[in-house]
Amino acid sequence: MRAKDTANHVYASLRKEILGLDIVPGQLMREQDICERFEASRTPVHVALERLCDTGLLEFVPYKGVRATLLKFSHIYQIILMRTVLETKVLNDFDRKADPFALERCHHSLRNQGILLASDQFEPAAFYALDSQLHQTWFDEVGFPLFWDAIQDSEVYYTRFRMLDIVEMHNFKEIVQEHAVLLSLLESQQYDHIEGVLTYHLFGGIRRMQYVLQSDLGSYFSDAQNIGSYLDRVLSFERPDCLSE
Repeated sequence: MRAKDTANHVYASLRKEILGLDIVPGQLMREQDICERFEASRTPVHVALERLCDTGLLEFVPYKGVRATLLKFSHIYQIILMRTVLETKVLNDFDRKADPFALERCHHSLRNQGILLASDQFEPAAFYALDSQLHQTWFDEVGFPLFWDAIQDSEVYYTRFRMLDIVEMHNFKEIVQEHAVLLSLLESQQYDHIEGVLTYHLFGGIRRMQYVLQSDLGSYFSDAQNIGSYLDRVLSFERPDCLSE
């Protein structure tokens, strides 16, 4: 394998593991161990590690190797808040801009989530992909793909945080139920309820992990001391009545 191909392989493999939390925030790795794992020389491995550092997923630690960067809770909160504003706009435009088959495509994605949940070969990464697919569908349908791209550009913090929710909490049924309610609101054109349900849904990861964010998972965050103040805000969001039915 050419050095460039080796570097690409190492980069892609480590990136997938970091985003999927097989490599957790703060985890330290020796460059030599990575070379041995991939049976590669130091040069292509170093190139791959530099690329990952450029993306913000890794950082070099002098005399020790590389470390997966810590998450920033303040950034995560702001990204979710931004997403709430953007996605509320998207869903309120859905009926006016999406084509007649758009809702069926959304329901198809939701059915796939249910099939995966019932499968004995369930994988968190596969659920994450289907979750993202549904949300991306309505961004695409109303002609706002750049909004979705902007959200995905936040992978350093937000993608890993979303995976943390999926890997740690396993509360997939709640997520799917909230998706179903959002689709029901779209079908019945009850747009007045969308913002409340969407806000509760998108901040759900913080709510589900409230008891472990500052304890078991606190070491994953560079600003763990500030998590409490954000938790208070999120826990003040009341559960919408239509989610209780």
